[in-house]
This record gives sequence, C-alpha cells and structure tokens, in this order.
Amino acid sequence: MENTNMKKLLLALFTFLSFSLSAFAAVNINTATQAELETLENVGETRAKAIIEYRNKNGKFKSLDELDKVPGIGEKTLESIKKDGTISGATTVIAPNKDTKNEKPMKEKAKKAEKAVATEKPAKADKAAAASDKPAKAEKASKEAKSASKEDSVKADKAADKAAKGKEKADKAAAKEAEKEAKKAAKEKEKAEKAAAKEAAKAEKAAADKAKK
Repeated sequence: MENTNMKKLLLALFTFLSFSLSAFAAVNINTATQAELETLENVGETRAKAIIEYRNKNGKFKSLDELDKVPGIGEKTLESIKKDGTISGATTVIAPNKDTKNEKPMKEKAKKAEKAVATEKPAKADKAAAASDKPAKAEKASKEAKSASKEDSVKADKAADKAAKGKEKADKAAAKEAEKEAKKAAKEKEKAEKAAAKEAAKAEKAAADKAKK
C-alpha cells in the first residue's frame, strides 16, 4: 500500500514538474546560443545567426519588437518568437544535440527510401511479369501460326478435292455427250446406208425392167 502511494506521489510530482518546465520555458535572445535560438518557432540556423550577428553589432535587444530590424525576421516570425522569447532572465529550454537535431531528417530520409523501395518492388514485379509473359506470348503466337497453317492446309485440300470432283463431273458429262453424239452419228449413218441401199435396189430393178423390154 505504501509503495503504491509513493508511486502515485512520484507520478504527480513528475507531472507537475513537466507542466512547470513547459510553462516557464523561455529563450533569452540576449544570451541564448545559436542552438538555443533555433528552438524558437520559425527560427532556423540562418535566422539564429542573424540574431547573434545583430546582437554583437548593436548590443542587447531592448525589446522583442526590436527583432524586426534583424534581416530575415518579419512580422509573422516575430509573433512566433514572442511566444517563448524574452530579453531577460535565464534561458530555460534545452537545445537539442546534433544527433537529436538530425533525427527527424534521418527519419524522413528513411521513410522516403522505404517508399521508394515499396514503389520499386511493384515496378520490378511488373517488369518480371512482362518478361515472363514474352515466352508465353511467343508460344501463343507460334500455336496460332501453326493452327492457321493447318487450317490453310485443310482449306487447300478441300479446294483440291472440290476441283477434282468438278473435273470428274465435267469428264463424265463430256463422255456422256460424246457417246450421245456417237450414237446419233451411227443412226444417221445407218439411215443413210438404208436409203442408199434402197436407192440402189430401186435403180437395179429399173435396170432389170429396162433390159426385159
């Protein structure tokens, strides 16, 4: 029970100290280092150096409004500085060390690299799929070509059969017509021979009758 109360007391004390430090966090622009000045909102390395350069040249700032004379600091930046800036007292913020300062850019770079890798993987996968798809397309084209060749061959065979059947039919028709003509010619010849024989018999009879007279 005692340990639990102690833990609660320590937690309350820690919370109080955290709020106190946040509430009283301040940067004395007359004494702050460049790193401490950079903890102010909208103040980076360039503006921090400009503040120190102006301070060294013109002496301490008499008010925060005097910051608008520093090159690079406009009305918006000045309003941001007024939130945590002061011209007296001790600077109570802790300037981030070099590693902490570079942590965010490093994280951003890592995220960008991770995003680039994530984007690159699908692209490589698509290229690999396209590459593996080429033999399949070639095989498909080969099959289609073979199928077309086979189909053309079948069509050619059918056309040849049809032509052969047509020729056979024409030959039969020609033979039938020739046979018909031959029969007709034979009948004509037979008729002519009968007429000639009849005429010869008639002439012979006439000659016999004339001889009797």
